[in-house]
Amino acid sequence: MKRRAFVESAMTMLPAFAVLGVPKINLGQELQPIALPKPEKDGGKSLLASILERKTIRGISPDSLPPQMLSNLLWAAFGVNRPEGVRGKPGRTAASASNLQEIDLYIALPQGVYLYEAVPHRLTPVVPGDFRARSGRRDATTAPVNIFYVVDLTKYVVEGQPDRNIGDPEVQKSYYFVATGLIASNVYLFAASQGLAAWFHNCEKENTAKEFHLRPEQRVLFAQTVGFPAKM
Repeated sequence: MKRRAFVESAMTMLPAFAVLGVPKINLGQELQPIALPKPEKDGGKSLLASILERKTIRGISPDSLPPQMLSNLLWAAFGVNRPEGVRGKPGRTAASASNLQEIDLYIALPQGVYLYEAVPHRLTPVVPGDFRARSGRRDATTAPVNIFYVVDLTKYVVEGQPDRNIGDPEVQKSYYFVATGLIASNVYLFAASQGLAAWFHNCEKENTAKEFHLRPEQRVLFAQTVGFPAKM
């Protein structure tokens, strides 16, 4: 089949794919890295005011977040806040056991999925297509940002590790669940500070791992949906 005929045929099938819940692919379009603006380190409501306002808001508008807002959100979630932390790694805005930084943030936007790289503060393409439905919540499928929390078990290094229990799977589980909660709390507080809606929830895991091309040592844990509050 010639390329033009193939593309035309594929385009006619996209509505059917959508009905079946299969993510739509941007045919002929390749995702590019997104260099995020330098995060702003001031502004918004005070910490105490943000704690007072912190809550889950499930009604989220489909309106896109401005690039600066997205940049600030991801930095607040798990960005670099000091060049030198424990064990030779930069310090991050959320704590992790021995500064292992075992949680990766996969960001599902309408056009595709990206991996947030705290250094150098950018979004690296993972796969094109709209995978927001993998967040597992109906109202999250049209929200502008869905953050998937993924643990990388290879980060639990045994050699040279002062934590003698680091190789125990149950200990690892306790560590990555706490680490996820700390990052998610940052997202909640940032959302409260900026007047955004945030919603931490479970997600579809098996298909998500395959579609995000995760390694066997990586596991999808939870998702968090963020955007402007839906207009009542």
